[in-house]
Amino acid sequence: MAAPTKRATIYLDTVLHRALKLKSVETSCSVSDLVNRAVREALAEDAEDLSSFDERAEEPLIGYDEMVKRLKKDGRI
Repeated sequence: MAAPTKRATIYLDTVLHRALKLKSVETSCSVSDLVNRAVREALAEDAEDLSSFDERAEEPLIGYDEMVKRLKKDGRI
């Protein structure tokens, strides 16, 4: 059984919509499926970022000046 879906109206930039339609034809995948996949990937990336933030929450904070000094010392700037 397919997952339940919810209808939504979104407004896309004309060029972006044209690109989605072309990709849809080339991949034999509906525009809805392409948009769902992109949103799912973006949300998964956000969840991964939040997880990283949680893992680093206990790390000590350093100020901007100290960061610049470290970057200069390491030869990065």
